[in-house]
Amino acid sequence: MEKPDLQTTELLKEYSNEMKAELDSILSYWAKNTCDNVNGGFIGCIDENNNSYPDAPKGSVLNSRILWAFSSAYTVTKKEEYLHLARVAYNYIVASFIDKDYGGIYWSLTAKGEPLDAKKQMYALAFAIYGCSAYFTASNNEAAKNTAIELYKTIEQYSFDATYTGYLDAFTRDWKTLDDLRLSAKDANEKKTMNTHLHVLEAYTALYRIWPDVELKEKIILLIKNFIDHIIDSNTHHLVLFFDEQWNSKSTTISYGHDIEAAWLLLEAAEATADLSLIKIAKDFAVKIASSALEGLDKDGGLWYEYEPAANHYIKEKHSWVQAEAMIGFFNAWQLTNNKLYLDKSLQSWKYVQSSIKDQLYGEWYWGRNENGTIMEGQDKVGIWKCPYHNSRACMEIIRRIAASVG
Repeated sequence: MEKPDLQTTELLKEYSNEMKAELDSILSYWAKNTCDNVNGGFIGCIDENNNSYPDAPKGSVLNSRILWAFSSAYTVTKKEEYLHLARVAYNYIVASFIDKDYGGIYWSLTAKGEPLDAKKQMYALAFAIYGCSAYFTASNNEAAKNTAIELYKTIEQYSFDATYTGYLDAFTRDWKTLDDLRLSAKDANEKKTMNTHLHVLEAYTALYRIWPDVELKEKIILLIKNFIDHIIDSNTHHLVLFFDEQWNSKSTTISYGHDIEAAWLLLEAAEATADLSLIKIAKDFAVKIASSALEGLDKDGGLWYEYEPAANHYIKEKHSWVQAEAMIGFFNAWQLTNNKLYLDKSLQSWKYVQSSIKDQLYGEWYWGRNENGTIMEGQDKVGIWKCPYHNSRACMEIIRRIAASVG
């Protein structure tokens, strides 16, 4: 992209400074509020009113995302506290979440660290790879890299579909067929999902950076092609969310957050492979997907959650993670096009977070807001799904990208 003019440069420097302060604010909250000094690791739940639930179950995704966040933040800031907390997270995952008998990662544990839901969800294995890869980068701990490699091989052994390609979503603890494949109650019970493929791609990309294995690179390229051939709607450039085993679409719902997240993650993966033709294609899709995601923006800068085309119905909720991904995805589109519209949308997403998503009293971000602007009640601030991942990553991505643009 062209070098920014003086006015834009100053705007970017201010944006970067605000992201540095917000990153510190987010991780300070997690360091202060979530360490489990009784059972080890991190507690499983804090509600929107900042009430802690030390007896709540502990989710594998939460713990892997904590590992990723503190590891990545240490790499950016070199704050020793972050490396210490990353070490705590890694040690707890290895000791308690990894299934020593059958391989893979338990979905959840009791507060005391005993297996609660022992199913094998590829989404969870992917995040453990993602976290362990980041921890190796931060610590140079060879065991963390080996853990990530072993989990990658486990996914390939049990989940890869050699007939139609792609990955099957879930299995029982001992890798048998599972009747209920869903990540959450709102999902369709289908064998292949966009969400799992997106985060397997994300994890494999992170692993490839620390372990440039030829077969792993081929898997990343194949995953990107899965998105191009099946997951990205060639007409609308929104993502299809659910599929059967043969890649037949089983969903029409549009998820704006996943759209804008995939827009930049696909390009990141393509760039990791250094395949120039694939990078060119991924850049084109990154802009087209970001352009389609603009449809979900409200006038206040917030991005709606979902849209049901058949009913012409918006799910008018503004989830925190969606706003975080909008910050990155629109910024990425600006870098690719030099169209200031996208930079403005990234900044507006951040302004919306400041005004409506960030908890100004206790810190961290609320789950989200309803259509009428009220806080979504009964939702976690810390929980199975609410983690220091989307928001801290948005901060770190914006910091990194601005540093590359203006120095």
